[in-house]
Amino acid sequence: MLDPTDTRLLAALQKNAHLTAQELGDLLNLSPSQAGRRRQRLEADGFIEAYCARLDPQKLGLVVQGFIQVNLSSHGPEQSASFATLVRSNAEITSAWTMTGEADYLLRIYCRDLQALNRLIHEVLLPHPAVARVQSQIVMAQLKRDAPLPT
Repeated sequence: MLDPTDTRLLAALQKNAHLTAQELGDLLNLSPSQAGRRRQRLEADGFIEAYCARLDPQKLGLVVQGFIQVNLSSHGPEQSASFATLVRSNAEITSAWTMTGEADYLLRIYCRDLQALNRLIHEVLLPHPAVARVQSQIVMAQLKRDAPLPT
């Protein structure tokens, strides 16, 4: 169970994962050692999965962000596993979800340009034997970046 101090600690780390034990302690009215132990416990218990840097896609030359809906022609375990392997092995696909509703999968992609998006669709996704249909949407503007989880 998380107590209110754990919740505040998690919220603070989502905003800035570089906070030191001293800084966390100051924010939470704890000693640095108490704050550090709480962080270690939350890491060990799996509440904190990893620490990572958020990069600016534009500065990396990834100017096309989009979403691709994928429908499979068959839904057997082999086809699903094969498609999941394809998704995991392609760096331009940054997130993927199985879905209810019209599409079987929703893929979030970042590409250098429209040619790269076209190549991803026509040379990677559509040739997969289980893929029946793809539909892409290009992001025109992102109103909100991936935000911290509500705590």
